[in-house]
Amino acid sequence: MLTLDGDSSLLLIIDFQARLMPAITGGAAVTANARRLLQAAEMLNVPALFTEENAHGLGPTVPELASFAVGRTAHKMNFDACREPGFLDRLGGRPQIVVTGCEAHVCVLQTTLGLLAAGKRVYLVRDAVGSRGAESKETAIRRIEQHGADIVTTEMVVFEWLGTADNQYFRDGLKLIK
Repeated sequence: MLTLDGDSSLLLIIDFQARLMPAITGGAAVTANARRLLQAAEMLNVPALFTEENAHGLGPTVPELASFAVGRTAHKMNFDACREPGFLDRLGGRPQIVVTGCEAHVCVLQTTLGLLAAGKRVYLVRDAVGSRGAESKETAIRRIEQHGADIVTTEMVVFEWLGTADNQYFRDGLKLIK
């Protein structure tokens, strides 16, 4: 299946951390879109998993997302989360991984490449990833796409998870993206 299916998906939120986000170009918009995705995932029973890179140095998950992260955070030191022992097991066998996070050209890129190498179908949410520089973000997106990930937007993800206007959460989903 090429479209996202909530029963097959997991939302991965990479390194939205307190000391990192102020340096991210458009960080407030990136965080807002990640929050929308988390709200849609919660509403539609799509599991979510957070990562925190070197939490001692970069701080915890930002307050805007922290309530969603409780009990769902994988701590890491590797830029590619897939290199952390047990990380892939935490994906619960879900074949579709929807990826958001920072920085696009470091941890997001390396983790996405790791997920692809592990046989996952990856959907990178363009408007929910960020870097300090626009050039780094765009270069990472191009590289990720060249290696086989689908590049999507927050709105695309929400509508694909909903699947139909007959979905009982359709109106709530609309409210999230408007």
